[in-house]
Amino acid sequence: MRSVQVTMDLPGTAPREAFDAVRAFDRYPQLAPDIRAVVTHGDSSDWEVYFRNGILRWTETDHADPEAGTIVFAQRDGDFEDFSGEWRVTARDGGGSRITFRAGFDFGIPSLAGILDPVAERVIKETIACVVRGMFADARAVADGQDAGDGQPGRTSAAVDR
Repeated sequence: MRSVQVTMDLPGTAPREAFDAVRAFDRYPQLAPDIRAVVTHGDSSDWEVYFRNGILRWTETDHADPEAGTIVFAQRDGDFEDFSGEWRVTARDGGGSRITFRAGFDFGIPSLAGILDPVAERVIKETIACVVRGMFADARAVADGQDAGDGQPGRTSAAVDR
């Protein structure tokens, strides 16, 4: 299974505000061009995301825990063989918050994994970074395993040159 992680700091945003924004999945199509549609149904959501020359579709179960600052998701049905992960919002030392998105995915087509997986990883990372930046103008990518408290944007799975 391939995994992806995107970590972004929000220096001027309280954790609860960040959490509430992240859990508003229905806003995502307005924030990222690769997200075609998201329909929420309480504890689940239906997704359509442009991928290569088509559209990936899936339904996931979403468990939001505002006190823990987590949203855990797992595909119930859809185009992936397996797709699951979590959003985590935490407080940063000195104020603000940090958003971490982690996911694992498998298309279930071993013969195409070398072609599909890297493309999917890139699309997921770019799309998540685009969503977070669309929600929060002060969002900064955090370099893998490092703190971006120096005010410099980090190079990471979330740092996308535009």
